[in-house]
Amino acid sequence: MRITLKNLKRDYGTLHAVQDVSLSIPSNRIYGIIGRSGAGKSTLVRLISMLEKPDSGEVWYDDDRVDNLSKEEQIQRRRRIGMIFQNFNLFSSRNALENIAYPMEICHMDKAYIRQRSEELLKLVGLEGREKAPISTLSGGQKQRVAIARALAVKPDILFCDEATSALDPQTTRAILALIKEIQKKMNLTVVMITHQMEVVRDACDYVAVLDSGRVVEEGAVSEVFASPNSDVTKDFLSSVTSVRESVVRWSDYPGHYTLRFRGNATDSPVISSVTRETGALFNIRAAGVQTVNGEDMGMMVLDIGPDEATAAKAVKRLRENGIIVEEER
Repeated sequence: MRITLKNLKRDYGTLHAVQDVSLSIPSNRIYGIIGRSGAGKSTLVRLISMLEKPDSGEVWYDDDRVDNLSKEEQIQRRRRIGMIFQNFNLFSSRNALENIAYPMEICHMDKAYIRQRSEELLKLVGLEGREKAPISTLSGGQKQRVAIARALAVKPDILFCDEATSALDPQTTRAILALIKEIQKKMNLTVVMITHQMEVVRDACDYVAVLDSGRVVEEGAVSEVFASPNSDVTKDFLSSVTSVRESVVRWSDYPGHYTLRFRGNATDSPVISSVTRETGALFNIRAAGVQTVNGEDMGMMVLDIGPDEATAAKAVKRLRENGIIVEEER
């Protein structure tokens, strides 16, 4: 299911939550929408999922406009949408199986089918045998697995994940993201992930849009955005991706005047040594490492270049000629 947003706007009094947002979200892919707190992410997902109407603009699912549907038409269309939330939103009075069954019950589906479908989904999310488990006895990761199964109960064509891993520890987050990726491939779903964690974008998404103050400041394939970020907001997000899982090591508190970004084979090439020999430049490396984005190695290095501005300029020129992306701090 392809999603197209055209010039969406949504205000709350003097707060301009979403300002003229246009996006094309491809079908059967995982699309990330990232931004700081207050950037407009949650408002945008409410507009995309028809939980709210925009003040102006249009929302299209394939060739059907959905922001202007009647109330009854909206209800019917929402039943083909799955939602996963940060706080799980499970019923504590129902066990795992009964939580999964709930969306099918309100659609008045056959009881035998509901039981069969619920058991299938429990197995799919790795909770086979936990049908009668009270929600209070489940871990955070297990609760989110139940929530994922419930979101899939009515066979949606779009799955929205609103900060779905924010309440989870890093190891559980990786497991949940791997599960979502597996389910997306099996079911050919369009998945829209709302997050403030760049690690989630890196590990799960094919494409990303970066929001700031209600506007899209950058968008594109995740590998392209990681390799060559354009906006200051994106660069700030990327600088925060320094958890133990990435082999990015910083041994100096001084920020450095240059950031180098390497892709693919460039991460294995002795580029720094070559440029030093060719130009006489001196490199003072302050942080460096390699991480994997969509199966592609991405290298990052923060450094200073000396001994003087003229030599630094020559070194930067040669680095860029070798395919290295060089960002200079102003």
